[in-house]
Amino acid sequence: MIERSGAGPLRRLVVLRHAKSSWPLDVADHERPLAPRGRRDAPAAGRVLADADLLPDLALCSTAVRARRTWDLAAAEWGTPPPVRHDRRIYAAGPSGLLAVVHEVPAEVETLLLIGHNPGVEELVLALADDGLDDTLERVRTKFPTSAIAVLSWRGTAWRDLAPGTALLTSVIVPRGAKKQSGGRA
Repeated sequence: MIERSGAGPLRRLVVLRHAKSSWPLDVADHERPLAPRGRRDAPAAGRVLADADLLPDLALCSTAVRARRTWDLAAAEWGTPPPVRHDRRIYAAGPSGLLAVVHEVPAEVETLLLIGHNPGVEELVLALADDGLDDTLERVRTKFPTSAIAVLSWRGTAWRDLAPGTALLTSVIVPRGAKKQSGGRA
């Protein structure tokens, strides 16, 4: 169990798996675009983050097209998006690689958004969470689908202090955008 009254400010790592992508022929994995569902779900993720008061001070985003587009659509839902750093290391990274990128975040950032890919982001959430509220850990273990958001809270003076087993998984949200109704024929 993590110590709820640790030293330093309360920090939040918000992990967002990119929205649903398409699989066009002859397109490299890094260049795959969002599918129609992904183009609906990414703005819904942005709205959920705003409604839950989870707007980040900084975003770290994979350089893959589907992750960058997820960021663009989610951030468009906010009045003033925070700075974003597109980092090639996030693409195809495992939990230790993702954590290395997080460790470089400046100490003044209290809420950090990380947009990446499975299985790395799911494994990172499970590695960092010593405990979870309600059924959050089980939900991530069962499935961390596209557009899923995991919120990890911890106390520390610097991001380099975040380590496996030191965070509390406070929520897991899977936003879905509504399909537009097509006009029916009479």
